[in-house]
Amino acid sequence: MSLEVEALASDVWAATLADRFSTTVHDGARLCLATGATVTPFYAAVAERKSLGGLTIFLLDEFGGLPERDPGRCETMIRRDLLSKASGRPRVRLPDVDAADPDQEADRYGALIADGGLDLAIVGLGANGHIGMNEPGSTADLTTRVVDLDSSTSENATSYGASARPTWGITVGLAELLAATELWLLVTGAHKREILRRTLENPIGPTVPATFLRGHQNAKLFADRSALGT
Repeated sequence: MSLEVEALASDVWAATLADRFSTTVHDGARLCLATGATVTPFYAAVAERKSLGGLTIFLLDEFGGLPERDPGRCETMIRRDLLSKASGRPRVRLPDVDAADPDQEADRYGALIADGGLDLAIVGLGANGHIGMNEPGSTADLTTRVVDLDSSTSENATSYGASARPTWGITVGLAELLAATELWLLVTGAHKREILRRTLENPIGPTVPATFLRGHQNAKLFADRSALGT
């Protein structure tokens, strides 16, 4: 098993990937979707091509400690960047970081995902090699849970307009992601070139959690040429 690599020109990356999404995702599919700068143009292209009706969408992760509707919350981003633009009404499943017992909520959310699994998980690549909020040190057997955030992840939240630097969150675990029928890793930009190289070349392990995707039976990397240095 290995990570299938597809390099695309930056100016057609989002549109080409959205076309692939439209033909890959079937009615009734269960998806786990990331948020952030990488996926924003892809979601805009998806909204022009694909109705989301009949789909079930699980949010990959969510920052804790931010007010409801804060610009930095992942729920805010996915509603703004995808759900508000696309036609059709999917079933949307979110982790409730405002729950009285976040650990219990993480267990509930993980059970929802496990009950039916995931047809497709779409994730980005963190600057430190994280997938979702599975920070360095995360192992492949870890399930959905409350996590402490790496300082770089907390800092990155402010680039999304977060009103404060979150220190924790709830993330879908690597265990659930690696159990998905198909998994897409989306990477763009020259600033991701070094961590992408490590993802593709380092030994598989928790130092760079994204390396675990190389052990998946049907994982694909869709990168623009600047990220691959080609």
